[in-house]
Amino acid sequence: MPIFEYADVQLHYEETGEGFPVLLFAPGGMRSAAPFWMRSPWNPVDALSPHFRVIAMDQRNAGRSTAPVTGSDGWAAYTRDHLALLDGLGIERCHLLGGCIGGSYSFGVARAAPERVAAVVLQQPIGADGDNRRAFYDMFDGWADDLRESMPDVADDDWTRFRGNMYDADFVFSVSRDFVASCEIPMLVLMGDDLYHPSSTSREIARIAPNAELIERWKEPEVVDAAVQKVIDFLKRHRA
Repeated sequence: MPIFEYADVQLHYEETGEGFPVLLFAPGGMRSAAPFWMRSPWNPVDALSPHFRVIAMDQRNAGRSTAPVTGSDGWAAYTRDHLALLDGLGIERCHLLGGCIGGSYSFGVARAAPERVAAVVLQQPIGADGDNRRAFYDMFDGWADDLRESMPDVADDDWTRFRGNMYDADFVFSVSRDFVASCEIPMLVLMGDDLYHPSSTSREIARIAPNAELIERWKEPEVVDAAVQKVIDFLKRHRA
């Protein structure tokens, strides 16, 4: 698995296939890393590589990627990583496919550099529904606790501020409803249905985004193949 380095960040990634590029943001919450795709109802690395150049990455301080931690970290830090990796790979424009937290990463890139995003697939995007914020805080704290021993110089207040930057906002956390409602990038939303991925979030994205389509059933064995083909057709239709 190659490594891309910039500033004091090391990002592990892997590439398969060729053609129009698709950057994958894996599920796994703060532990988002390429191996998590193997636990998904379908693995986009395997499904998309025959048709596209697929780049799967480990997020900072997840998998084999590393970066410093400060109290000012948040969604923007991840977006800087993503754009830096695209620059390092010489990719001017690509598709984004994000599972779980990867949906919010995708929105971050779409806001920062919309001209570089051809289309977005959101696989059960995370979101705040009024009842689940504590679950996101706990998820963050579990990840942070695993890192504290190797980062003794990071103060407790920095971890708390970082957590707030990630999960104090509403909706999809990384961007506002107003942004999603103004985003013209074509989107395909594969609906979530649990604590971290409320169906209400998926439905609202599909309702307010100008060029979004919702797929309600995509996980069950009897519909997986059809859902995967819809994703492939969607990405092929919007490449270039």
